[in-house]
Amino acid sequence: MKKISLIFLLIAIAQFSIAQQSVHVMTPSETNAIPKILQNNLFSQFTTPPTVAVRTPGQFEEMQGVFICWETYTQGANGQLPILAQIVDYAQEVGIVYIATADSVSTRNYLTSQGVPLTNIHCYEASTDYIWARDYGPNTIYENEVSNLSLVDWKYNRMNRPNDDAQPLNLAMEMNIPVYRTTVSPNKIVHTGGNWMADGHGTAFSSKLVLDENGNGGGWGMNLTEADVDSIEKHFMGITRYIKMETLPYDGIHHIDMHMKLLNEETLLMGEYPTGVADGPQIETNLNYVTTNFLNCYGRPYNVIRIPQPPQTNGDYPGNAWGNGDYLTYTNALILNNIVLVPGYYTEYDTTALRIWKESMPGYNVHMINCNNIIGYSGALHCITHEIGVADPIFISHAHLFDTYETVNPYEVKAYIKTTSGVNTAKVYWSIDTALGYSILNMSPAVNDTFVANIPAQIAGTKIWYYIEATSISGRTVAKPLVAPAGVFEFKVLGTLNGIAAIENEINFFEPYPNPANEYVTLGYYLPTNENVSIQLFDLNGREIFTTNETNISAGTHTLQLSTSALSAGFYSLTFKSSNKIIVRKLVVVK
Repeated sequence: MKKISLIFLLIAIAQFSIAQQSVHVMTPSETNAIPKILQNNLFSQFTTPPTVAVRTPGQFEEMQGVFICWETYTQGANGQLPILAQIVDYAQEVGIVYIATADSVSTRNYLTSQGVPLTNIHCYEASTDYIWARDYGPNTIYENEVSNLSLVDWKYNRMNRPNDDAQPLNLAMEMNIPVYRTTVSPNKIVHTGGNWMADGHGTAFSSKLVLDENGNGGGWGMNLTEADVDSIEKHFMGITRYIKMETLPYDGIHHIDMHMKLLNEETLLMGEYPTGVADGPQIETNLNYVTTNFLNCYGRPYNVIRIPQPPQTNGDYPGNAWGNGDYLTYTNALILNNIVLVPGYYTEYDTTALRIWKESMPGYNVHMINCNNIIGYSGALHCITHEIGVADPIFISHAHLFDTYETVNPYEVKAYIKTTSGVNTAKVYWSIDTALGYSILNMSPAVNDTFVANIPAQIAGTKIWYYIEATSISGRTVAKPLVAPAGVFEFKVLGTLNGIAAIENEINFFEPYPNPANEYVTLGYYLPTNENVSIQLFDLNGREIFTTNETNISAGTHTLQLSTSALSAGFYSLTFKSSNKIIVRKLVVVK
């Protein structure tokens, strides 16, 4: 990758004022123009929803490339390439970069002058208004989960930006694929990509901005109920569970990508403010609402990773009580195949954010791009990009294995694998020492596109790494995790080995297994010395369901089995207490 520019003079070509050109929020003139445009800017092009069930892929699935709108004024910082040029530079290594531009020759010449290869660049000429491709860009859907790649075009919530609103149609025509437009009643919905995340399994997240703008009094002449919104999203996007959270007081655009990111089907990356600061209280309330009321697509609690929402260098956070800081965010990042592009601002917080991203996305190439020049307009890297799904996907759905106490029976690896042409081979690669390589197990087909293999049982103290690989009849091969073997699943066999604790050298209360539990749950803990311990089970209202008090428990690993068959389905907490430690674990009971 070439990162050093040889010609800097071209940076000034077509230079515009950022204050005029890169506005993410609505300008006063746009706000004043609402009634007139409502009368004169009705779109006549639309289609009804697909006639078969559709699926929206997660942004972390395999993509053919990314869509951007070209504006040369999007500068870099501290001598770096302009932001869009950096995105193109990284993205062209892992997919096609679709660039809507007013002058394709000029754009290509500019990229070449900056040392950016043109290998996977697809420029096409289309008029643009602003750079916020995430909000008005096209959404990928598949029929019957993996077939007939199509795009969905929502009505953009910026009324006098007709060029931007037309971008999904322009790209669909350029790619020669269908586009479904939700721009005319009864299927009309106003929506933005920054306020949308999907897990690839029928669940989506948004703030309640989607209800506010589409409801009576929302400024768009709409009168949709929440049920109406859900119905449109179901039929056009395949969303069967639509989770909506309260808007934040100080995020003027109310887009969830400013503080939240789905890293995979089971993991939420959530921005975090210091206690009580800025939008911190509402973010915590929203997160608690999600984790208390919803399980992930595999019926398990969401894994939550926290990342700072930094102040400006002068210490200001958003909100009058904490200053007038810009909405700096590290969640507003782009995941594209095996790369992650993360916004950066200054070293003090960037170092921590980069570490968290790398630890959270093992096997991915994580790059940071300075976004100080655009974050003042309420957007960063996710806001100015929009991924496009691959044309012939291999969809692999797998609930990864958790730590276990099992040392006798094998570990079943089960995956749902779907392709248009059919599955040619499905394999599990596993290892207890990756330096020695992986053993291969052929997965056997079961019912309903499910494939199964069994990793042999291992002794306590063993760590197992594994991943799944599927090849379609059409000849394509995809892994789960997508970046395997650079990043893989892993789990541990808990317990003791020759009387020596295999997991910890201090008191530890292991994760309950299985979780979610149906008929029973196994609880385990490790003591480095003799201890008095107690374990309590509480329901969501804090009512004690079960308690055990044990005295003079010897050092070592201990387990007990708790029946859950009489418990109602729902969330519970387990509290482990010793003389100097309290550990709380979450338990989910299903029926």
